Amino acid sequence: MPNSQNDALFILIKTLTKAEKRNFQLAFNRDNTKEDVLFIQLFQALDKMKEYDEEQVLKKVPAIKKQQLSNVKAHLYKHLLTTLRLLYKTKDPLIDLREQLDYARVLYNKGLYQQSLKILGKAKVSAREQEEVMLFFEIVEFEKLIETRHITRSLDNRADELSDESRRINDQLNNVSRLSSLALRMYGMYLKLGHARDEKDVHILKSFFDSNLPVQATHTMSFYERSYLYQAYCWYYYILQDFVMYYRHTQKWVDLFAEYPTLKESDVDLYIKALHNLLTAHFHTMNHEKFIEVLSVMEQFITEKEETLNENTRTSAFVYLYTGKINRHFLDGTFSEGLALVAEVEEKISEHQLTVDQHRVLVFYYKIACLYFGSGDNNNAIVYLNKIIHLRIGNLRADIQCFARILHLIAHYELENYSLVEYLIKSVYHFIAKHKDLSLVMEEILKFLRKNMYAHPKALRTAFIELKGRLELIAKNPYERRSYLYLDIVSWLESKIEGIPVQEVIRQKFLHKVPRI
Repeated sequence: MPNSQNDALFILIKTLTKAEKRNFQLAFNRDNTKEDVLFIQLFQALDKMKEYDEEQVLKKVPAIKKQQLSNVKAHLYKHLLTTLRLLYKTKDPLIDLREQLDYARVLYNKGLYQQSLKILGKAKVSAREQEEVMLFFEIVEFEKLIETRHITRSLDNRADELSDESRRINDQLNNVSRLSSLALRMYGMYLKLGHARDEKDVHILKSFFDSNLPVQATHTMSFYERSYLYQAYCWYYYILQDFVMYYRHTQKWVDLFAEYPTLKESDVDLYIKALHNLLTAHFHTMNHEKFIEVLSVMEQFITEKEETLNENTRTSAFVYLYTGKINRHFLDGTFSEGLALVAEVEEKISEHQLTVDQHRVLVFYYKIACLYFGSGDNNNAIVYLNKIIHLRIGNLRADIQCFARILHLIAHYELENYSLVEYLIKSVYHFIAKHKDLSLVMEEILKFLRKNMYAHPKALRTAFIELKGRLELIAKNPYERRSYLYLDIVSWLESKIEGIPVQEVIRQKFLHKVPRI
């Protein structure tokens, strides 16, 4: 098995674009020292491999001895990062800003204090414009160090000015740290629990949120303070299923970029994420017109920035844009049309396999399964549900894993695989109970499948009507409504009762503006 260092180098090479590879080879073809030739040979050998194999590396580059390999790899990794840093210095203002601090340090070490302070002054203006609080703090502290250790003949009020800046930025840093930690913890709770299941979940969530929320007027906060504050509120209300309040804070988050337009350029990833959350809010509030409007804004923005996006942002852009595109078909009931996206999503997952996380893949598989189920293709729905069931991801998004198993049973039921459904029900019960996620909706569905598996068609229609009535009553419980966010089970029941495809039921609800549960 390759060690982590080998994996890191191989993965880095596999994420390089053609332009990045060309830039690296040009940089090391200038001198052509013996060491450079080895780097290029090793680079080219690894680039051609589909999987890392140390024995194959040594055969392809015989000039590298086995005992040399780890050192050559370490040097190659370092030089790749160096060339990438130089390449992206003009594209990422933060890299250039950090370089200015390095220059200031070099000048300071040479005793050129005034020159060092001049660079720091320019860097401070840039850091302020980009809302880079950490770097701003670092610059101010460096300025203080120079002023306290050396006679620079600065203005008389320089000490007071730096002290005030340091105090303000320190308060801001503390607030950014608290708010970013709160937003992160909220997101962690969502990944672990999904939406609140009962009063106990709500109490834990509210207690934690209230005790960690800093008391400060919003208008005095910086961009990132407000951004993290809105993110924390977004996750808080999303977990509580309060989608109106969730919408209000996602809109505030997006509007923040109108106040700070330069941040759209310097933090593209955050802007796309804000748009994604606003799309999700419109999706859950069934605001189709606004959803289409925001989706168009996102797609246009990504298209305009496509050439300048780094790999990290490209991956995020793919995830958020295609999530929006699929959700559009869920909203208007055009499941069959949505199937045209499946091949594109699969291709993009493969393209970004080294950077897309398993949580995103899990969500895509579930959405694709729902597209197939909604269009009446239960066989392909089962294919994607099996992918979820066999993913080794522990407790990550246990809520989706549970509902995937419920939908898996329903799809087999639709295909009249009754003996298989009968066999699977026990394992599904066990899985859901293990994750303490057995909602009343799930319980009713499992009871129905067990009881009516071999029922006569006339009796079955009556059973569908009775189940629909029970589920509509259950839906009045706010903690049970979360079940309908994962699976429009009532529309499926209506399709069985009326004898029409499920997507036709959802389509008619959309056209006639009939609210779903």
